[in-house]
Amino acid sequence: MRFLTRLAVILVLLGVAGAVALAAIIFWPARRTPPVTTLPADWKPAPGAGEAVARAADCIACHTTPGGAPYAGGFRIDSPFGAIYSSNITPDRETGIGGYTLDEFRAALYDGVRQDGRRLYPAMPYVNYRKLSEEDVRALYDYFMNGVKPVSHTPKRTELAFPFNQRWGLRLWQSVALPRAGFTPHRGDATLDRGAYLVEALGHCGACHSPRNALFMESGLDANDPDFLSGGQLGDWPIPDLRAADMPTQTWPASELAAFLRTGRNAETGAAGEMSLTIGHSLQYLPQADLDALIAYLRAIRQDRAAPAVAARRREPQPTARRLTAAVDLTLGERLYLDNCNACHFADGRGARATFPALDGNPLVTAASPGGIISMILGGASMPSTRERPLALVMPGFAWRLNDDEVAALATFVRQGWSNAASAVTVADVAPVRARLRAAQAATAGTLHNGPENGEGR
Repeated sequence: MRFLTRLAVILVLLGVAGAVALAAIIFWPARRTPPVTTLPADWKPAPGAGEAVARAADCIACHTTPGGAPYAGGFRIDSPFGAIYSSNITPDRETGIGGYTLDEFRAALYDGVRQDGRRLYPAMPYVNYRKLSEEDVRALYDYFMNGVKPVSHTPKRTELAFPFNQRWGLRLWQSVALPRAGFTPHRGDATLDRGAYLVEALGHCGACHSPRNALFMESGLDANDPDFLSGGQLGDWPIPDLRAADMPTQTWPASELAAFLRTGRNAETGAAGEMSLTIGHSLQYLPQADLDALIAYLRAIRQDRAAPAVAARRREPQPTARRLTAAVDLTLGERLYLDNCNACHFADGRGARATFPALDGNPLVTAASPGGIISMILGGASMPSTRERPLALVMPGFAWRLNDDEVAALATFVRQGWSNAASAVTVADVAPVRARLRAAQAATAGTLHNGPENGEGR
């Protein structure tokens, strides 16, 4: 009896301790990270500096809906946990951030904490922005308070399913995921350190190009970790490895890589998906010195290993080109290619310089996951409109025209034609991508005509 009494007392005490700990996690005020360096009270950014930082940080991409007012929020971000809608970051005092102090603004960038103390979902890349210099934080604050037009707009509320709707749980995640604030030069060279700052902090490249672990943390935040920038997955789209020795970022001439980052196209390929947005909103505006520094840094952190997508290239491309040119006894995939793709990408699969991307050897085509090429066949893609290349070249989607069997056959041909030797694509691969595309289109732009409801007929 005495033992049971003691056990009950222990359990009660443990329960009370747990309740106190939980209450502390939920209600204890968030601690704001102070400035990493001290600037004079009268410090002012140079004219245009804040806008340049906002461009490099690509703030507009996530905080502006298509056709919407700049920075007014409401952009839908499809995360593994549900749809997240971005905030209004114009200086409107009622619906935006017009009432934020500099310290509160810094806390959003560094700590992922809003003015009201609630935690931000890591769709906002504050893990990377935590490395921003105080000069850039102050420049951004000045720009958003004085250089952006206030817009009264309340974006759609983010409502994730339980337990992800419990934002207090983000305190625990942040306690593990957030690195030390500030950027420490570590390359021993001013140009490489500038490139590292652009990639690791401002450009937050790792948010997409680094894989995520079981806690959804980026696997490495700088080049000291071999997983940093080693590729990942964003929805259906495979994200390329930027460091493998045989990836385009390492093998293209620097001039071709610069052309791609500045215009979204070069002699080999064209940007699509999220990268098209990144170039259109951000990278095209980088000063040439910053672009050179970024490329130099990526080359400096090269790893002597092969990326699986490129390693799959083992075959002679000419037999495919000859079969397509002869157009005799074609397979279904070959016939579909001639009917739908050949006019732009040609029988040799090389496309046209800076106009139609090459399919032969394209890392998106030969990626381990076929989701990217399936998405492009179904939904199409658009290269960005840039200052040097203002025409936004568009590839049409074929969801209305091709059923799932045909998409699988076409994607298989492209992944195994010419020198490509990637795995085949099945109807089971296509159907969920079509369903997700249809759902995303319905959620963002109303219901569009997407072809057969079950993908089994035209």
